[in-house]
Amino acid sequence: MAKRKRRNTPDAPVSEPPVRPGLLSPTRAVPPGIGRPPYAASGDPGPSRSSSVRTSEEVGRMRRAGAAAAEILVEAGRAVEPGITTDRIDAIVHEAALARGGYPSPLNYRGYPKSVCTSVNEVICHGIPDSRPLADGDIINIDVTIFLDGVHGDTSVTFLVGDVDDHSRWLVNETRTAMDLGIDVVRPGQPVHAIGRAIERHARKHGLGVVREFIGHGVGTEFHSGLQVKHYFDPRDDTVLVPGMTFTVEPMLTLGDPACALWDDNWTAVTLDGRRTAQFEHTLLVTEDGVERLTVLPDGTAPAELFAG
Repeated sequence: MAKRKRRNTPDAPVSEPPVRPGLLSPTRAVPPGIGRPPYAASGDPGPSRSSSVRTSEEVGRMRRAGAAAAEILVEAGRAVEPGITTDRIDAIVHEAALARGGYPSPLNYRGYPKSVCTSVNEVICHGIPDSRPLADGDIINIDVTIFLDGVHGDTSVTFLVGDVDDHSRWLVNETRTAMDLGIDVVRPGQPVHAIGRAIERHARKHGLGVVREFIGHGVGTEFHSGLQVKHYFDPRDDTVLVPGMTFTVEPMLTLGDPACALWDDNWTAVTLDGRRTAQFEHTLLVTEDGVERLTVLPDGTAPAELFAG
């Protein structure tokens, strides 16, 4: 087997100082009147049983959940500035979900202790909000999911914090473009691997790494259902897209080697070489003639459009 060539941007610096875990606040409470996903008490979602294809009634609910997730993400993004802690962002997301009658999906999913994922600089994904304040020049991915009326809406954006260096700004812009290119190929009759091919082609063109350990997934009545959506080309992923399928596309690209490691919390994934990483995500619906982004504001605006740097 030929050795896979490492692709990166050689002059991209290691992110300094490295992100280190802070202190966690107590678990936030959810009022009894809020509908909960099955794992809310036990932390165990159990095996996936739902279909990859949604009913028309479920699609209507997913549009509402997607719009709510987008609104919450915008609230969180507007709070991003030097000095705010990721724990404060978690509080904003938690209260915004409750205000819409929803449950913050990450809370106690497989034991995750918070209501949102906040991944800073070299943190690839699943960063746990804590006492660390954001610093001028950071980048942060905020990954919001809400459980509303029995379905989940899942979306994320990587935000710039203050005055960000050119490498990081470029990484963020190209990661969003990669996501858009992956979404653009979604239509009935396409194999799932067409998404990964489009994303990986763009990343390789720009010398960016593609994280392989974390991928897109089916989403609907379950937070993570059986469909897997890789962000790199794998010809074995030949499931054909059909109308009514709902899933996420959420590429994670890196300035250096995409190899990663987990912190001792068993959630926080970081790049081994300490270089920065970015992610964007939408929940999607395969339509009769293409694709619909479900995680947009009621007027159709995607949250990322409001924060483009």
